[in-house]
Amino acid sequence: MTKHLSNGEQLIDINDVELCIETFGDRTDPAILFIDGATASMLWFETELCEQIARGNRFVIRYDNRDTGRSTSYPPGQPGYRYSDFAADAVGILDALNIERAHVVCRSMSGGVGLMIGVDHPERVASLTFVSTSTGAEGLPPSTYELPPGTSVDPDPADSVAVVDFIVTSAQAGSGGSPYFDEKTTRALVEQDVARTRDIAATLGNHYAMSFDGSSRDFADITAPTLVVHGDHDPVLPLPHGFAVRDAIPGATLLVLEGAGHDLPAPLWGVFVPALLAHTDGGRA
Repeated sequence: MTKHLSNGEQLIDINDVELCIETFGDRTDPAILFIDGATASMLWFETELCEQIARGNRFVIRYDNRDTGRSTSYPPGQPGYRYSDFAADAVGILDALNIERAHVVCRSMSGGVGLMIGVDHPERVASLTFVSTSTGAEGLPPSTYELPPGTSVDPDPADSVAVVDFIVTSAQAGSGGSPYFDEKTTRALVEQDVARTRDIAATLGNHYAMSFDGSSRDFADITAPTLVVHGDHDPVLPLPHGFAVRDAIPGATLLVLEGAGHDLPAPLWGVFVPALLAHTDGGRA
C-alpha cells in the first residue's frame, strides 16, 4: 500500500515496515537509488542535489531508512531489524516502483548495503557508487573524527535545540575541517530533519545497536561497474579507505573530492554530479 503525502513524499509498505520515499524526474529515465548511512534520513542527499541529477535525465529515488525520518521507528535501543534487512528494503523499493534495475549510490555505513545488493542481486544493479565508505580491511588508518571538548554525546531527545546542536556539531566534526562546511545551511537541514523524525532517540542510537549480519560479502565479487567517491579531508574514514574500496572491486575507479570530508558539500556538486551522470550513462537501467 502507498500513501501519498502532501509534500510529494510517499509512505510505502515493504517487508512489514513503512518506508518514506521521494522521487525526482521522469520515471522512464535510468533510475538512481540513493541509500544513506547511519542515522541519516534521505534529506542528507539534499533536494537540490537530487534535482540537479534528475535534470541530467535520471529518475532519482531517495528514502528514509528504518529509524530515520518518517519511516518505521523502533523503541530506542531495541532495533527490530538486522543490517541485511536494509538491503532487502532497498530491493523492495525497486519492486514497489516496478524498477527492474537501478544505479545504486551508497554512502558511509550503507556501503555494506550496496555490497550485499551488488553480490546477492546483481541483476538489479546497473552500477554501484560508494561514497565515503570502507572495506573494513585490517591495516587501514583509524578514524581521526573527534567532537570538540565538552560536547554532550547524549543530548536529551526531548530538547530539540540540544539535539540540533549535537547533530550540527557532529556534522562539522565529520567535515574534517573542510573549507566547504556551511554551518548555517547544515543547521537549517538538521532542524528540518529533526522536526520530521518519528523518534529522534531511536534515530541517534538504533543503527549502531543492530546486528551487522550479511556484511562479510567479498567486494571482489561485485560485477557491476563501480565508482568510488571519497573526500580527502574525511576524518571518519580517511582517504586510504577509499583507495581500498577501489582496489578491492574489479575495474572500479576512484574520484577524490578535494576539500571534502565525510560528506558531499554543495560547492563540489559541480564535480560529483557530472561524474555520477557519466558513470550511469550506460543506457536505460
